Amino acid sequence: MRCEIRHTTEYRYPKPAWDSFNEVRLHPVQEVRQTLRSFHLSVTPEAEITSHKDYFGALVHHVHVHEPHTELRIEAQAIVDTHAVTLPLPAPMRVLEGTRAKNIEFLVPSPRVPAGDWPEIFGVRRPAPDDDLPGFLSDLNTGLHRRFTYDTKATAVSTPLAEFARHGRGVCQDFTHAMLGILRQLGIPARYVSGYLYSGGEMLGAEATHAWVEALIPGYGWLGYDPTNNCLANEKHIKIAHGREYSDVSPVRGTYYGGGQGKLEVAVHVYGEQ
Repeated sequence: MRCEIRHTTEYRYPKPAWDSFNEVRLHPVQEVRQTLRSFHLSVTPEAEITSHKDYFGALVHHVHVHEPHTELRIEAQAIVDTHAVTLPLPAPMRVLEGTRAKNIEFLVPSPRVPAGDWPEIFGVRRPAPDDDLPGFLSDLNTGLHRRFTYDTKATAVSTPLAEFARHGRGVCQDFTHAMLGILRQLGIPARYVSGYLYSGGEMLGAEATHAWVEALIPGYGWLGYDPTNNCLANEKHIKIAHGREYSDVSPVRGTYYGGGQGKLEVAVHVYGEQ
């Protein structure tokens, strides 16, 4: 499937701001499941733009606006071809033994996914060593989708996972952090994925950048699960980056001098064709 993405971030300040420095993660990755055809980043007013790859391999752009300004517009455009995923073969949970040391960063607690008895908190049965790993992941994905309610007004970026667990209402970021907490407590390496979703009006979370989980299945690789929509990360999912949690992959963040309390507007449009 070919997808065309346009992501616009606009800041407006009541007073002139200067020396605005922004870290931008909007460049889709190139991997087996997707092919990046083109990418263009435009910034108004004129800015100094450099880039580097972060610890997890994502391409990060640094946008530095030196001159005073009351508006800042960052627009990313990309064309990506996505490809169908193959399903993994059945494999017992014990295949994870020997893989954990190499993936410890996706097992240890992090600020937004702290240590806790998340399987018990979310009512998830701990699997036995002979249970099927892909089957467990699929069932967990479905179970969390049914347990939680998608509500864009219920949480904010800073809402703790424990608070989300109490009321079970939130957005894709919350669904994803919950699944990560459960998997890591069960010794299943799992990482947070940021990207886009082509929904055609059929799926939740397409109004902004989307989030889902990638879990490690030894002998197969990393497979994406989207608990918000109860599906695998398929041809309608366009990946930007992965990390331990949201903080590692936030799309745009930065600092500036002056300006006062700025206002932020974000618009995401994803167009798809077979």
